[in-house]
Amino acid sequence: MKLELRGHDERYVVEQSLMNLFPGEKPVYAPILPGDDTWAIVSLGEEAGRCHVTVELCFHGQALPYSYDCPLSGTNFEKEGQRRHAIGAAFFLAARTLTGVTPPWGMLTGVRPDKPVTWALSQGKSPAQARAMLESEYFVTPDRAALAVETGAQAFRAARGLAPRDIAVYVGIPFCPTRCAYCSFVSQSVERSFSLVPPYVDALVEEIRSGGRMVREQGLRCRAFYMGGGTPTTLTAEQMDRVLTAFEEAFDRSACDEVTVEAGRPDTITAEKLAVLKAHGVDRVSVNPQTMEDHVLRAIGRRHTAAELSAAMELVGKYDFPHVNMDLIAGLPEDTPEGFRRSLDACIAFGTDNVTVHTLALKKGSRILLEGLRIPAPEAVADMLDYAAPTLRTAGFSPYYLYRQKYMSGSFENIGWSRAGAQCLYNIYIMSELCSILSFGAGGSTKMVEPGTNHIERAFNLKYPKEYTERPEKSLANQAAFAAFYNNLDL
Repeated sequence: MKLELRGHDERYVVEQSLMNLFPGEKPVYAPILPGDDTWAIVSLGEEAGRCHVTVELCFHGQALPYSYDCPLSGTNFEKEGQRRHAIGAAFFLAARTLTGVTPPWGMLTGVRPDKPVTWALSQGKSPAQARAMLESEYFVTPDRAALAVETGAQAFRAARGLAPRDIAVYVGIPFCPTRCAYCSFVSQSVERSFSLVPPYVDALVEEIRSGGRMVREQGLRCRAFYMGGGTPTTLTAEQMDRVLTAFEEAFDRSACDEVTVEAGRPDTITAEKLAVLKAHGVDRVSVNPQTMEDHVLRAIGRRHTAAELSAAMELVGKYDFPHVNMDLIAGLPEDTPEGFRRSLDACIAFGTDNVTVHTLALKKGSRILLEGLRIPAPEAVADMLDYAAPTLRTAGFSPYYLYRQKYMSGSFENIGWSRAGAQCLYNIYIMSELCSILSFGAGGSTKMVEPGTNHIERAFNLKYPKEYTERPEKSLANQAAFAAFYNNLDL
């Protein structure tokens, strides 16, 4: 779609709305010529303290003019946000009027659609007011607005339990037994890169030790630890012991409310590894089948069966971890609504107290796109999700965090469900951006959050295990940036 912006240069807002409302269309900034049948002119003007936006929209020859205006108030920064919102709202409403389609999340296009709720609650608004705001200002459908209020309220409660110098720690293990068809993460297949693992663990242990020293010097407190991947249990028991020991020795765990490790794939879970996790006080493990249908497991490149997953869950149960999570993905290749229902029912039957229901995201670089694998239609994915919510609620689960990704099937969301008191705080902290996340390992994304504000800075570790191992100076520079961030805060 050709785009022409007049009186502003809010390309990001318009482009995000374009991708949300017209899937497959790409922004093109070129003159609109006679005969062009797909284009938009978005104009911004101001008069007497009001912002006025007009949108002239044409899609496949069908044209529509639309106008939207709102008052401007507050600081210059606040007015900038109000103008940006008006531009997004005008484009959304024009497109909705033209196409007759309302996306479930309205004009919200970001990763964290419940963040406006958390901010509204922190400003003293009631849950009912927050829900009304989502529906009237962001045009979110009533069911998604209600969902966002539930998860946003969880984030609000979690934020009240954090002190200004509290942080969370993430450790990344970018190795898997095989690469899944839907995956675009930087992860290495262990069978192809076994020689990279020992030096990677050596480098990771040193990074954790130096990071712990920095955290102590800054007077920061670790409140949650999460080891993810990849698949952390691709490490040997001895290697896992080394990493967890480094964390225990480098960080004060007295205020750390939870220690989570993704056990991930059942073909990597052994009694020896679970014993290591238990010995280190891990109180939450995540076993992620994604599906319990054998033909779907084969389609996505998994080398285990549903029966092997059941055996792994039985083994995990013997170690009596306080919390166990299982992940499912709605919309996997070759899956059906009936197959997804069987998978979800099986996860609940295992007695797990956390279930995360993801919606398939079609990621660039994944085998699904590269090989053109057959996936369920958006209507089938909707059937899967429509079954998940009431079934989990009936079983005693409630939603406690959610996030969205680009190119999600049906424009839906990922939701973490838990029984009462079993919420994973790390998931809430990172998805609602409540505190800084200090990340270790290849591909790690460190996030520096100024408490009570939208001020966030980021630092990224090197992506690939080999370069991460060979260039420790990059990780040290990121830690120095983390320290400088807190030195500059008045906390």
